[in-house]
Amino acid sequence: MPAKTTLPGVAELLEAAVEAVGGTRREGQDAMVQAVRKALTSGEHLAVQAGTGTGKSLAYLVPAIHHAVDKDRSVVVSTATIALQRQLVDRDLPRLAKALAPLLGRAPTFAILKGRRNYLCLNKLHGPDDVDPADELFDPFAVSAMGRAVKRLHEWADTTKKGDRDELVPGVTEAVWRQVSVTARECVGASKCPVGDDCFAELAKAEAGRADIVVTNHALLAIDALEGRPVLPEHDVVVVDEAHELVDRVTGVATAELTSGTVGAAARRLGKLVDQAVADRLAEAGEGLAMVLDDLPPGRWDALSPAAAGVLTTIRDSAGECRQSLGPERRDDPEGSAARKLALAALDEVSEVAVRLLDAFSEPDPSKRRDVVWLGEQGPDGSRHKVLRAAPLWVGGLLRERLFGRSTVVLTSATLALGGNFDALARQWGLPPSDAPSEESDAPKWSGMDVGSPFAHARSGILYVAKRLPPPGRDGLAPATLDEIAGLVEAAGGRTLGLFSSTRAAKQATEALRGRLSTPLLCQGDDSTMQLVKKFAEDEATSLFGTLSLWQGVDVPGPSLSCVIIDRIPFPRPDDPLVAARQRATDARGGNGFLSVSATHAALLLAQGAGRLLRGMDDRGVVAILDSRIATARYGGFLRASLPPFWATDDREKVHAALRRLRGA
Repeated sequence: MPAKTTLPGVAELLEAAVEAVGGTRREGQDAMVQAVRKALTSGEHLAVQAGTGTGKSLAYLVPAIHHAVDKDRSVVVSTATIALQRQLVDRDLPRLAKALAPLLGRAPTFAILKGRRNYLCLNKLHGPDDVDPADELFDPFAVSAMGRAVKRLHEWADTTKKGDRDELVPGVTEAVWRQVSVTARECVGASKCPVGDDCFAELAKAEAGRADIVVTNHALLAIDALEGRPVLPEHDVVVVDEAHELVDRVTGVATAELTSGTVGAAARRLGKLVDQAVADRLAEAGEGLAMVLDDLPPGRWDALSPAAAGVLTTIRDSAGECRQSLGPERRDDPEGSAARKLALAALDEVSEVAVRLLDAFSEPDPSKRRDVVWLGEQGPDGSRHKVLRAAPLWVGGLLRERLFGRSTVVLTSATLALGGNFDALARQWGLPPSDAPSEESDAPKWSGMDVGSPFAHARSGILYVAKRLPPPGRDGLAPATLDEIAGLVEAAGGRTLGLFSSTRAAKQATEALRGRLSTPLLCQGDDSTMQLVKKFAEDEATSLFGTLSLWQGVDVPGPSLSCVIIDRIPFPRPDDPLVAARQRATDARGGNGFLSVSATHAALLLAQGAGRLLRGMDDRGVVAILDSRIATARYGGFLRASLPPFWATDDREKVHAALRRLRGA
C-alpha cells in the first residue's frame, strides 16, 4: 500500500482558493482559516464572528476540505437558508474543487443532502391515488387542479435525475407535493420498496456518503442529532454557518403539533386495514379534540384541564388500539405494505404527540418542565384553525449532548458576539460561559473569536439614534416618527431600506408617505420579495419598506442602498408563549429573563438589520434607529454593543447633510 501523501498546509490551499475565485487575501480570513484548522486538529469547538466581506465561506471550506481529505471522513456544512446552500454547491465548492485538485492529488467531492420529504417518491407516485379530500375542502376545482399538478409531476419524473423538489420550476403547493413524497416514517425502506434501487432520496444519501463535504440545512442537522435515526453520513466535524439561526431552527424541528385534522387524517389513513369501528373511535376522538379546543382561548397552558387531559388520553389509547389492529406486515403484498406503513406513520405521530402533551405536565413547576405547551390559532400552512403545540423550553441540553458531544463544531456568522461577547448565544447552544471554571470535566471546551470585517465601519457608516422621538407606542407610528422617516428618505434621495417590526407598521408608513415623498416607494407584499428587492436594487431613487425577511435577506451593494431605517427595537411579542416561558424559567433560576431572552433576540435582529448597510467595500451610509430606548433604557448598552462600530450621533442635521452629500456624490 503506497504511503499517504503529505498534504499542503491550509495557508497554501487558501492562497490557491482565493486566486481561483478572483479575490484578495484578507487578514480576517487568514485568521479564521488558522483558527478553524486548529479547532479541527484539537477537537475544541469554535465560534467565529466574521463580518460581511471577510470571505468566511472559503475560510471554513478550505480547512474542512483539508480535514476531509486527510482523515478520509465527511465534513458536514449546515446552513439556514437555501440561498447560502446554493452559493456553496453551485459556486464556491465547484471552483474550490477545481483549484485545489492539483495540490491535494485529487478533486475534493461534495454533495447536498436534504430531508426525505424534499425528494420525489417513485413508489408513491406510481401507487394508488392518495388525495385526501380534507386537503382540498371537497372543492372540485381544487381537486382537478391538484390532478393537473400531479400529472405534471409524473411528466417531470421521467426527466429528472435527482427528484429534488427545488429543481421543479414552477413549483407546486405543499398539498400537491404530499401526494408524491413521504417522510422517513412513511418510507417502506429501500430493501422492501419495488422501486428502491431507483429511490432519489437513497441515491442522494449514497452520494453524500461518498463526499468530502456534505452541505445540508439546520433542520436536517437537528433531525440527525435529535431523532436517533442517522440521516447524515458518518462524520466527526460539523460547520454551522448562519449559526445565529441554529436555536430557532432546532426548536422548530423539536416542536410537536396536534390538531383535530391530523387525528382525523390518521383515522382515514386506516381505510380498510382495520375494523371500521376501531377507526371510528379514533375519528371520534379527533372530533372531541376539536370541541375541547374550540371552547378554549389561545395562549400558554400552565395546567392541563380535565377535559383536555381526557381527550388526549382517548386519542393516545385509540391510536394504540388502531396500531394493534393493523397486525403484522405481509411481505407478499407490497402495495398493502406501503398503505400500512403510511397508516402506521400517521398513528405513531398522533400517539407520540398526545403522550408528549400529557407528560409535559408531570412536573408541577412550569419553570422546570421540559416542554412548553400552548394553543395557537394558525396552522403551519397559514390556515385558521386551533392547533396544540409543545416545544422544548430549552434546546441547549439537546445540542450539548447530541451535537457538541458527538462532533467538533465550528459555528460562524456575521452576528454572534451580542453585547460584546459570545456568552448570550453560547448559553442557548448549551455551552458554558467563556469565564466558567475549567474544572467541569464534562463541559464542552470552546473558544470564540471575532475576526472583524474589512469594512472601516466608523469611516463608512453613521449610526443615528433619534433620541428626541417619543418611545414607540401600541397605536402605530407616531406623526413625529413618520416625519423623521420622510426627512431621512428625502435627504437620501430615496435609496432607503425601511425595516419595520410589524407588517402593520410597514404598511402604515407606506400609505402615509407614498404621496408625500418625491421618490418611488415599494412595500413588502406589493410583489414577491425577490422582485421587490430586484426593483429596489436597480433604481437608485427607489425605497423599500418591509418586515422580518428583509432584516436578514437583503444584499444590495452600491448606491441603491445608502440609508437603513429601523422603526423600533425588534423585541419578540410579549405574548409569545415560548418567549414568556423561557423568560420566566430564567428568572426562576436567578437570571435576568428579559436580557437573556428578549434582549438577546432583539440584539440579534438589530445586528442583522444594521448589517444590510455595508455590503461592498465602497458602500457608505446611515443606519437610523427611531427608538429612543436604545439610548435611554438600561438595556440600551447591551444592544448598542451588538451593533457594528459605526460613528454614532443623535444630530439629525448632521445625518441629513451626510445623506445629501452621498446623494450628490
